[in-house]
Amino acid sequence: MKHKALLKLILCYIVAAVSMFVMLNYIGAKRLNRQFLKEKAELLTEEAGLIAEEYVTPYYRDTTKLADMLVQLRSIDRFLGTRIWVVNTNGMVFVDTGEGSRARGINVDNYNPQFLDEVVKGDYLTDVIFPGVMAKGMLAVAQPIYLDYSLRGYVCIFLPMASVSESVTQYLDIVNICYIAFMFILLVIFAAIYVITLAPVRRMTKVTEEYARGHFDVPMKVRSHDEYRSLANAIKFMADEFKNLDDYQKKFVGNISHDFRSPLTSIKGYVEAMVDGTIPPEMQNKYLDIILFETERLTKLTANLLTLNGFENQGVILEISSFDINEVIHRTAMTFEGTCTKKKITLNLVFGDAALFVDADMGKIQQVLYNLIDNAIKFSNPDKSIDIKTEEKGSKVIVGVKDYGIGIPKDSVKRIWERFYKTDLSRGKDKKGTGLGLSIAKEIIQAHRENINVISTEGVGTEFIFTLAKSL
Repeated sequence: MKHKALLKLILCYIVAAVSMFVMLNYIGAKRLNRQFLKEKAELLTEEAGLIAEEYVTPYYRDTTKLADMLVQLRSIDRFLGTRIWVVNTNGMVFVDTGEGSRARGINVDNYNPQFLDEVVKGDYLTDVIFPGVMAKGMLAVAQPIYLDYSLRGYVCIFLPMASVSESVTQYLDIVNICYIAFMFILLVIFAAIYVITLAPVRRMTKVTEEYARGHFDVPMKVRSHDEYRSLANAIKFMADEFKNLDDYQKKFVGNISHDFRSPLTSIKGYVEAMVDGTIPPEMQNKYLDIILFETERLTKLTANLLTLNGFENQGVILEISSFDINEVIHRTAMTFEGTCTKKKITLNLVFGDAALFVDADMGKIQQVLYNLIDNAIKFSNPDKSIDIKTEEKGSKVIVGVKDYGIGIPKDSVKRIWERFYKTDLSRGKDKKGTGLGLSIAKEIIQAHRENINVISTEGVGTEFIFTLAKSL
């Protein structure tokens, strides 16, 4: 396996290196050629201007003979590796530094009428050919000759294109040698790094395979203090999460089994007793009420499980709108009027403003309020009150539901959000509860990107507080 991975990496490296080499020579050669041509042209143009001023102008002043000028130009010609023409205003070449001076007497306009116009403008021409005179492509530049503000002719300089290409080739050869040396060194470094880093990867792979088999207690040992340690810690954290999830699933299944089995056993027992006559007809109404109670508990448990399952599969889908939270609280509280009357519990609605608008999913916030108020009523003692209040604080609206009941033990406060969790104190008070209401409430509030907290003192009471975004 490791060798296959190494071979793949080496193959990718070679492909990348070869591709870069080809691009360097193809694209780089073109760019270099253009750059070299431009630099050579600028240099030769400057040289043509100097030749016109210092060597050709004296000829027109009759201070230098033609033969002397030709000797001077040929010296420059040999030094630059070029070919120099002096052309009169009619386009005729009367000085040619090339061998045999074959261009003397020819008219440039006969070969290319635009030649002088183009090069004198400061442009340079490439691959210039004069059949019978210059057979090879040339780089050509020219400068005008002025005497007493009068145009007397042109100095033309020609450089073989082959010399430019040769310079580019030499430069590329140096670059290629450096590139090959660099890539070789890089390959060696790459191989060394691969070998050095292989050991911790193999250890992590082995331990990860154990985690995949469910052996989450195998330690992840990585001595280095680098990214591998971070990766190892991340893998170990993932394994711990999987272990916790596994434990949670087992507990979850156990709780569901218990919560379904108990009412189903009761229902089955009472129905069988009524069928076989153990329970006489005159007492059946009593036990039918018990069956109805257990059925309602099963219905509620099933509905809550479906709600949480929907949250996990699809997330909490919100339909955000602006609504008066005080009005929603008032309507929700009214649904508990009968229950509160039976338990002699008073609901105190304390609102800061007559109307307080929030941006949220009204239906789901109503569900949160229902669960919190339902809990408060269940765990309140008779002749007590429940305070439901709202207040505005900056860009948030704070909603609180406070009861004066049995409270939550200190060691259970952090666990009340767990599914199916019930405190020992609550089990006697909440026969019909599923232990899912607070989990649902927290999921909904967190989906709104808001917070929900609890403050509780055993024997004194409990307050649930959550926030919502205020409408602008």
